[in-house]
Amino acid sequence: MTLTPAQREQARFNMIEQQIRPWGVADVQVLHLLSVIPREDFVPAAHKALAFIDMEIPLNANHAEALRLGQIMLAPKVEARMLQELAPHKHETVLEIGAGSGYMAALLAHRSQRVVTMEIVPELAEMARANLLRNGVYNAEVRLIDASKAPGKEAAFDVILLSGTVAEVPQSLLDQLKLGGRLGAIVGTDPVMRATVITRTGERQFQTRQPWDTHAPALLNFPRPAAFVF
Repeated sequence: MTLTPAQREQARFNMIEQQIRPWGVADVQVLHLLSVIPREDFVPAAHKALAFIDMEIPLNANHAEALRLGQIMLAPKVEARMLQELAPHKHETVLEIGAGSGYMAALLAHRSQRVVTMEIVPELAEMARANLLRNGVYNAEVRLIDASKAPGKEAAFDVILLSGTVAEVPQSLLDQLKLGGRLGAIVGTDPVMRATVITRTGERQFQTRQPWDTHAPALLNFPRPAAFVF
């Protein structure tokens, strides 16, 4: 189904007012970004009609495989609330793990000085690059790399966002936060996953908040707990 321009804008308005505001997102800058950055431009052509729906959108043709491999766009309310929690500023540098379609990188780029977004799947890295360039986002760099193994420079980033779930946050990522920097991730395993925000308060000191529960596919290659064997 193809939406008319009027229908598309009504759907975007409904997404913001019926999904995102009721989920605790009140930051006017975040809400403005959601109204002006065209989410539909970052959705695969086969799923354009789902761009404003409260669901995870698959980024490859096989829906079940996309969910299993974490090749999805997160639900709009999850993206919006995580952006609100991390509150990037215009002078800050951001690292994203899991570029996906590039939409979250676009949101982050409009709030920050520079974004580095890492993607393990070549097709998704290319998709993200093309989507960002087509939408005039030039301060976001897409790197094709396995972020679970990538060496990181200590104290390099003000904000780090994991666009997927990990069982626990690796210390190697926390070490890349500047003093006062914030890392956002969804942490846990089924059935309990929590949005987690970790702030670096000292050389080896971190403060953790878990403000809400949610669910998302796991990021590839990050450690998972061993299965219990009877």
